[in-house]
Amino acid sequence: MKSRLVASAALSAVVLLGATGCTFISPQATKIEYSASDGVNVSDAEGPIDARNVFIVANEDGTVGNLIGAFVNPTDERATITIAFTGNDAFTITVPAGDSISLGADAEPLRIVGLDSKPGSTVEIHFQSGDSTGVKTAIPVLDGGLPYYADLVPEEN
Repeated sequence: MKSRLVASAALSAVVLLGATGCTFISPQATKIEYSASDGVNVSDAEGPIDARNVFIVANEDGTVGNLIGAFVNPTDERATITIAFTGNDAFTITVPAGDSISLGADAEPLRIVGLDSKPGSTVEIHFQSGDSTGVKTAIPVLDGGLPYYADLVPEEN
C-alpha cells in the first residue's frame, strides 16, 4: 500500500513538472522592452537624458513636421540633449535635474521645415546628450488622422 502511495505521489510530481516546467525556460513577455505607443524610445546608455515616445507629425505632403516626445533627466544636474538630422539645424533641449519636458504636451513641439518625409515613412535622427557620442534612431512620421494627433499637425506657413 505504501509503495502505491509513493508511486502515486511521484507520478503526480512528474506530471506537474511536465505541465509547468516549460515556463522555467520560456522568456517572459512582460520582461520584453518595447515602445507602447506610436513613437519610439531612444536610450543612450552613456548620456543622461532618455527620449520617450518620439515621433513626427507631418503635413500631408511631408514638407513640414512637428517633433513630439518626452525627454527625461533622472540625474541631479540639468542636462542638454541635441537632436540633429540631415538638412536641418540641430535642436537643443535643456532638461532640469530630475524632471522631464514633453514636447507637444507641456511644451511646444519642435517645428521641422524642409522635412521631405511623408507620413508612413521614417526619419533617421541623431540624439546626443552629455558627453556621449549619441545614437541614431529611425523616428516614425505620422499624420493627423487620429483625433489625438490632429492638433499636432503643423501649419504650412
